[in-house]
Amino acid sequence: MINPLRGMKDLTFEESERFEYIVNTATSIARRYGYGYIETPILEETALFKRSVGESSDIVGKEMYQFIDKGENDVCMRPEGTAGVVRAFISAKLDRQPVKQKFYYYGPMFRYEKPQKGRLREFHQFGCESFGEASVYEDFMIITMIAQIFDALGIGYELKINSLGCSTCMPPYRQNLVGFLTDVQEELCEDCNRRITTNPIRVLDCKNEKCQFHLVSSPKLINNLCECCDSDFIELTKLLNEAGINYIIDTNLVRGLDYYNKTAFEFVSNEIGAQSAIAGGGRYDKLVEYLDGKPTPAVGFALGIERIMELVKMPETTPAGYYMGAMVPEAIPTLLKLAMNKRLTDKVTVEYSSKGFKSHMKGVDKANPKYAVLIGEDELKNESVWIKDLESKEERVIAINEL
Repeated sequence: MINPLRGMKDLTFEESERFEYIVNTATSIARRYGYGYIETPILEETALFKRSVGESSDIVGKEMYQFIDKGENDVCMRPEGTAGVVRAFISAKLDRQPVKQKFYYYGPMFRYEKPQKGRLREFHQFGCESFGEASVYEDFMIITMIAQIFDALGIGYELKINSLGCSTCMPPYRQNLVGFLTDVQEELCEDCNRRITTNPIRVLDCKNEKCQFHLVSSPKLINNLCECCDSDFIELTKLLNEAGINYIIDTNLVRGLDYYNKTAFEFVSNEIGAQSAIAGGGRYDKLVEYLDGKPTPAVGFALGIERIMELVKMPETTPAGYYMGAMVPEAIPTLLKLAMNKRLTDKVTVEYSSKGFKSHMKGVDKANPKYAVLIGEDELKNESVWIKDLESKEERVIAINEL
């Protein structure tokens, strides 16, 4: 027997229904915020992620499914969604248009890491990317949209926010942080020591308890923001307060990707174990330009579908559609024709084998329809059907044309 690869998982039965419910809920809300659907390839040039996510990141350094294809191209399976959407945005020359663009997407991502609860090697994300709007109001709207999605799904959450500054305030802070980290580097883990020279900001995101102990006294970017970044962050907190969205300012929140600037945020849940982040994102105003597009402000997010599946409160299923069955073999052709007509407007479950009444009722229980429709010998002669409303329990024999 051939099994799924480690860290890859089939979605079937109740899980697939839950997955579909999450996607449909998030999609309907994103559309209300003006987002349209975009589909990008699973396979991209490796250079796209090296340039956007950052060569110093764990994703590029350790986790990508990367290989040389038959055309000698260096390619990889997408580890995250934003870079591909930005590449598509530039490829379609949308960066040259004055119209603001908003996209949502969902689909599989791939990272070669240790599988654990809520984190697989093939996992799925739903995300949104907004291009062309520099206002912090858009950051706020992105956050409110995520909150609305989680509220609709019945998921409790905690919001963490931070500011990562910009090209004005980040360089002096980075220099200050490197000085601090150099003084304590003997106390830091191997990864943090490597990051001091490659990407010191990522040290703040280290999960090692010993490192976190020493980082308590590290300089905080939020205390060293330029006037513009400080003003935007204060405005964001005001907007969240007025909207009644509770938040925590986490000065060590930096996100795992190199392209973020200014607003960074995460939604976390205490109900899924150590991997508590269920959605995250922020602003990435330089990424379009960095990937050879026209300078375009942008902000977005992604939520992990597998991470929230167990937390989702599914709505109660209500009986819907028809169960149709034949009680004599001769009635099956008539039954099939009737089912084809009804499927133009309704869900129809058909039992192809002729059975007795009790056997059909067992099938009705499994199908959970609103109506049961049976054709027996008498009904076939009279061009009629027996129909039962399973909610009101009313039974009737009516002409096929009436159905």
